[in-house]
Amino acid sequence: MTAHKTGTHEEWLKARLELLADEKAHTRRGDELAARRRELPWVRIDKDYRFDTDEGPASLADLFRGRSQLLVYHFMFGADFDYGCPACSSIADGFNGFAVHLANQDVMLWAASRASLPKIQAYKKRMGWTFPWASSGGSDFNLDFQAGATVEQQQAGPVEYNYAARNRMPAEDMRGPERTSPGGTDWMSFMREMPGMSAFALEDGVVYHTYSAYARGLDGLWGMYQWLDRTPLGRNEAGQGLWFRRHDEYETV
Repeated sequence: MTAHKTGTHEEWLKARLELLADEKAHTRRGDELAARRRELPWVRIDKDYRFDTDEGPASLADLFRGRSQLLVYHFMFGADFDYGCPACSSIADGFNGFAVHLANQDVMLWAASRASLPKIQAYKKRMGWTFPWASSGGSDFNLDFQAGATVEQQQAGPVEYNYAARNRMPAEDMRGPERTSPGGTDWMSFMREMPGMSAFALEDGVVYHTYSAYARGLDGLWGMYQWLDRTPLGRNEAGQGLWFRRHDEYETV
């Protein structure tokens, strides 16, 4: 248990109201940032990205499915993985439930990964998810949107991720062929996949890239942590390493 104060209800209420003022300021600041996201310039996409989907081959424009807006979660599930990343899986547990709401608000939400479609379909069935999930392994989609690196890029040095050059090499003692990473693959392969999300718009038949976020830019989309941040102990992760599992890997519920 962390060190904490105790007090009367009146003392708690006084502190709570002070915190509420800061929470409201934070909310208003969040609204301002959301508006600034919408003000970013749209970047026309001319490359013909191709995807494999449950319905067959698809273009990026096809993923909109009649909507004008598209969100893609870059799910870490590489071609050599046995199963998807547990962190991405935790995030997907959240959006699996509300993707249908977005679809009825003119927004399609997809996941995209470089794993083959049969691997994606098998893992999706295991996890009980229903959101649409495409294989992007046949195109440069992940590479162009900072969600993946080639073997050559990884070995050549830092790769671009979250708008900066990042080292995507594991520690030297983790560069062997042992398949001990959270994706059931070797660590070199695991590190070539990166999580993120990207937003697109479709207007007059043209697809535009409007926004992308990575790393802790995904924090607000990770529902589990938003709840933990409101508990007495918070995230409480110190010294635990990767404590969370895929939802079917816990011994108790």
